[in-house]
Amino acid sequence: MVKQMAIVNLTPDSFYEPSRVWSDNADAAISRIRKFLADGADIIDLGAVSTRPGAEDIPLEEEWRRLEPVLTALAKLPEDERPKAALSSVTRTDSEYNGGFSTRYCLPGDNASRAEFGNNAYWISIDTTRAEIVRRAHSVIGNFIVNDISAGIDDADMLPTVASLGLNYIAMHKHGNPRTMDTLTEYPEGIMGELLDYFCNFAARAQELGIHDWILDPGLGFAKTDEQNWDILRNLEALKVFGRPILIGAAEKRFTHGDTAAAHELAIAHGADILRVHTLLSATYDK
Repeated sequence: MVKQMAIVNLTPDSFYEPSRVWSDNADAAISRIRKFLADGADIIDLGAVSTRPGAEDIPLEEEWRRLEPVLTALAKLPEDERPKAALSSVTRTDSEYNGGFSTRYCLPGDNASRAEFGNNAYWISIDTTRAEIVRRAHSVIGNFIVNDISAGIDDADMLPTVASLGLNYIAMHKHGNPRTMDTLTEYPEGIMGELLDYFCNFAARAQELGIHDWILDPGLGFAKTDEQNWDILRNLEALKVFGRPILIGAAEKRFTHGDTAAAHELAIAHGADILRVHTLLSATYDK
């Protein structure tokens, strides 16, 4: 069944205004989180930095000022409302994850490892590229999923920190930053060849460091043209060679031109495991 990651942006400037929860106290964010959970969300994604096209960087201390009160409030919730500590994982042998691709795209000795999701639980993910934010958040709330749009590239300490804390991790593909990414869309091997090479390199780094539970996000809207975004959705099966859950963040992105539903349907049809959404889908999808 496809899981849904509900977005709670603790920012004044994220591109989709209805997702913003901008307040000096955590009450509004906790109310939004409770509403998402009542509607069936599986993961709550907290982000305190906008990564919309053209967005400026903010200082680490400002990111933490926005995030810390919400984490503290979550940590104080009754036991039955607190997030689960981590995703469960199993290892299985399944030839479909070899995918028929060249061996240069295969994980070294780890093609059959695939993270699975548990039942009747929810998790918190934190959208950050900074290892220091990960360390501080962990000290407040314990284990969570690190949602890193840079796959460890923007902060050299990120992957070692994730490994040392034993956290689940989302690795996303991008190039450049919000101010330059729209100019970095040329890929000599095509967009799917680029993604396969990128995640092959990431998988090797993750394995070397001991990061075993990671999720793959192809990074729709980040350093990609409209056509490249749609090509990714039509060819998601190619990314199953890594044997990892695939997360798709298409909701309200520019390339959809207002037709998020079409992007979600295409993602589901081609093997997405998680949809990152501003509004929960009312339907459930079995694969």
